[in-house]
Amino acid sequence: MVAGQMSVLIIDGQNNHRNMNEGSAFMKKILEETRLFRVDIITTPAKGGDMSTFSPDFGGYDVVLSNYNGEPWSEKTNAAFEKFVEAGGGLVIVHAADNAFPKWEAYNRMIGIGGWEGRDEHSGPYLYFDEKKGEVVQDVTPGKGGSHGLQHEFVVTTRTPGHPIMKGLPTEWLHQKDELYDRLRGPAREVTVLATANATVETKGSGRHEPVLMAIPYGRGRVFHTTLGHENYSQRCVGFIVTLQRGTEWAATGKVTQKVPTDFPSREKGTVR
Repeated sequence: MVAGQMSVLIIDGQNNHRNMNEGSAFMKKILEETRLFRVDIITTPAKGGDMSTFSPDFGGYDVVLSNYNGEPWSEKTNAAFEKFVEAGGGLVIVHAADNAFPKWEAYNRMIGIGGWEGRDEHSGPYLYFDEKKGEVVQDVTPGKGGSHGLQHEFVVTTRTPGHPIMKGLPTEWLHQKDELYDRLRGPAREVTVLATANATVETKGSGRHEPVLMAIPYGRGRVFHTTLGHENYSQRCVGFIVTLQRGTEWAATGKVTQKVPTDFPSREKGTVR
C-alpha cells in the first residue's frame, strides 16, 4: 500500500442484478486509477451458503463499498459493521445495495432510503424533490417502496452544489442508459440529496424528481449513496465514475481533492470510458 492511500473493501456476491462481479472489478479499477485508493474485493457465500463464515475485518479499511443485495449476514457481522460506520468508517452504497436488508434498522438508517424486498409505508416516507416548492419533501403516503421505469439516458440535476462531492460539477449532466430508481422510502433521516433525476411518466417512472446521489451521516461515519450503476454500460458513464471516485474519498475523509475532469458530461452530451 502506498503511503497516504485510503483502503477500500468492496463487498459483492449475492445480487439480483447480472454482472455485478464485473461491476466490482470495474469499480476497483476506477478507484485505483486515481492512485488515492487501495481496493480489496470480498465475495459472500452463495445463496443458501453458510453466512456465518462471512466475517470481514472492517476495521482494516477506511471505506466499505457495498455491491451486495442478498441474504442477511450473521448478527456478529452486522454488529461489527455497525460499529465500523458509527466509529467513523466510510460507507458507499451502489445501486441495488439499497435493496438489501429491509429489516436491519441500522442499515436502513445508514442508507437513508431503499426499495423493494417488502418495503412500504412502515419503512418510512418517500423522499423526492418537489420542483414547485424547490425543496426535498418527505411523503408519508402509503405504498410500496421501490420501482423504476424503462432504462434510458437521463439528465442528472445537482441540488447541493456546495457539497464537496458536487463542487465544480455541472448543474445538469447527461447520464448513460440506466435504471432510474423511484419511489424509494426509508427512515430518511439527515439525508442530504446531492442530485436528482426526473423519472418521467413517459418512461413509466413516478413523474417525480428522484434522488440519485445522497450523503448521510451515521454516528461519526459518512455514507455516500448512489442509485446509479445498474449495468456495466451504466457504470462506464464518466458521471458515474467521477461521482463514485469523489464520493468514496468524501466517505473516507470528509473532503474531496480530485479535480473535475475535462471529459465530464454536459447536459447535451454524455461521455463514457
